Amino acid sequence: MQELKGATLDRFILRRQGKTWDGVPVPHVGLSDLSPERFQHFRRKATRSQRLATDILKESDAILLEKLRLIDGKYLKRAASLLFHPDPERFVTAAFVKIGYFNSDSDLVFQDEIHGDLFAQVDKTLDLLLTKYTKALISYEGAQRVESYSVPADALREAVTNAIVHKDYSRVTPIQISVYADKLMIWNPGQLPEDWTIERLLRKHSSEPFNPDIANVFFRAGMIESWGRGIERIFEACEKAGSPKPTICYETTGLWIEFPIEALDSSNDSTKVVTTQETTQEKVLAILQGQPTITRKALAQKLKLSDGGVKYHLDKLRKSGVIKHIGATKAGHWEVLK
Repeated sequence: MQELKGATLDRFILRRQGKTWDGVPVPHVGLSDLSPERFQHFRRKATRSQRLATDILKESDAILLEKLRLIDGKYLKRAASLLFHPDPERFVTAAFVKIGYFNSDSDLVFQDEIHGDLFAQVDKTLDLLLTKYTKALISYEGAQRVESYSVPADALREAVTNAIVHKDYSRVTPIQISVYADKLMIWNPGQLPEDWTIERLLRKHSSEPFNPDIANVFFRAGMIESWGRGIERIFEACEKAGSPKPTICYETTGLWIEFPIEALDSSNDSTKVVTTQETTQEKVLAILQGQPTITRKALAQKLKLSDGGVKYHLDKLRKSGVIKHIGATKAGHWEVLK
């Protein structure tokens, strides 16, 4: 006998009805409340992934929602509001990500919060982790510049995406990422499938997503696999980069994944260790010098960053007096001052 309360009781009742939390209909959210820009963002990703028929992607937003199974009767599902609403926290408490840099467990140096739809959260979180919170080793192979991250970018992308997709959104706690000099920890208030253990998670297993409707949309966008290979892909990325594998811990409160951060070796005269923020801003300056009239959208495409990530770096450079923008927002140009 076990007493069930709160979110655990809700999950039990939904499971008995053959439903999941992200598949519950939401009466007070309609198609007009969703963001057309986020639908277009999804269409671009799904076009590249080729996991959704082209004729479906050409349909209206309403038809697309039906094809993605995000409608229950005449209502949108909770997954639709998390994926396509510009402010899902109006309906789902703590649907965001927190990042903090710590000198020690009690010494927080700086922090950020990432809000918005789930696609935006993935992009912005990765932008910040790779351009502000970690370091890179800069080396050269002939004339080609090579950047090696302290945590492999592909492994970090997989871990962040899986945390956001599989979070238990019925819990009123955000995803929390803690960065130290020697480790990066991602805590996801999520749940493993019933009777699962860490041992089963680490070996080949079936795909049983906690939020199947959310996971399906991310799969169609080419951002996750559907074969339960998330952990395997993280380990493969670390092995390919020559980095140690992360450790994974499952508690009653959620799942931890911890990436060790090894000191980068800059003893060679042709290498140097810098913050990834510095390397990204160096690229921004080089592009602005060669193309002073470039738009922020085009700059984001060149750097393979989100629009929010590019805005962050432009604002930092502008506040530091390194650049300034001359003329109107769309018709002006950038000037590099230093």
